[in-house]
Amino acid sequence: MSERIAAVDCGTNSIRLLIADATRDETHTAHLTDVHREMRIVRLGQGVDATGALNPEAIERTRVALHDYVDLMIEHGVTRVRMTATSATRDASNREDFFTMTGVELGRVVEGSQAEVITGDEEARLSFAGAVGELSSADGPFVVVDLGGGSTEVVLGDSDGVQSAYSADIGCVRITERCLLGNPPTREEVASARFFASERLAQAFGVVPVERARTWVGVAGTMTTLAAVALDLPEYDSEKVHLTRLPLTEVRRVSDLLIGMTHDERAALGPMHPGRVDVIGGGAVIAEVLADELARRAGISELIISEHDILDGIALSIA
Repeated sequence: MSERIAAVDCGTNSIRLLIADATRDETHTAHLTDVHREMRIVRLGQGVDATGALNPEAIERTRVALHDYVDLMIEHGVTRVRMTATSATRDASNREDFFTMTGVELGRVVEGSQAEVITGDEEARLSFAGAVGELSSADGPFVVVDLGGGSTEVVLGDSDGVQSAYSADIGCVRITERCLLGNPPTREEVASARFFASERLAQAFGVVPVERARTWVGVAGTMTTLAAVALDLPEYDSEKVHLTRLPLTEVRRVSDLLIGMTHDERAALGPMHPGRVDVIGGGAVIAEVLADELARRAGISELIISEHDILDGIALSIA
């Protein structure tokens, strides 16, 4: 017997929806069958790093998207929903305004529902659960990196689950707003961004023993966009991106390309989402630092890109 459920992941840069049919097999393991997936760029974390508060316009952009998502949940007969909010809301002084809004919207589909702030540790565990579900246990242990807008989760685990996790206080929006102000960024700005990324990621590597990992899995928009550009896709195609394997030399090549581009040059790339144009360079800096560190620490030579991530983990948590 299946149940129709919905998961919403509201991050610093985007809000995403998964509606799925959830079933359990004879071992009580949950499985998901997609009904609908959707992503919108709402930039909820706009200015949070500088002001410590959510911009009212950003909250309204998020409300409009969530309202449409709830309409879809009602249309598809969803009976359970979970919405999580991550880095931007963890840091905001006015986050109650955001949660009041989510309660009004989600209450239209399941009474009493509202978004919940999850810790960086839980964010990491949910990302891991979603990312490795289709990979062979023989490829483990895995280091899963969820490179978001405001934070980057680094998770080590295998088929038995998570062994270690850390949420680093850095993401593509945060690093762009702090370091990469030029169009294109200057050499000094890029050097500052790389130093900032290295410093924040060193904290993660001090906690997570990535040297044990055999396979690096990258999830979220920066990673999937890197893959789409590397594949030279005329437009974004999630099926072609999913489970792409990129040699680290290719990760560095595409990262350098995106970092050095102007806003207009990035916007002209076929698979580039308009909402990622101004922050993809910051994400590429972080990806490049990760590639260098994981090669040095673990001898890893390639990156596997997964389209399945925290959104799938959220759905599995209620399946």
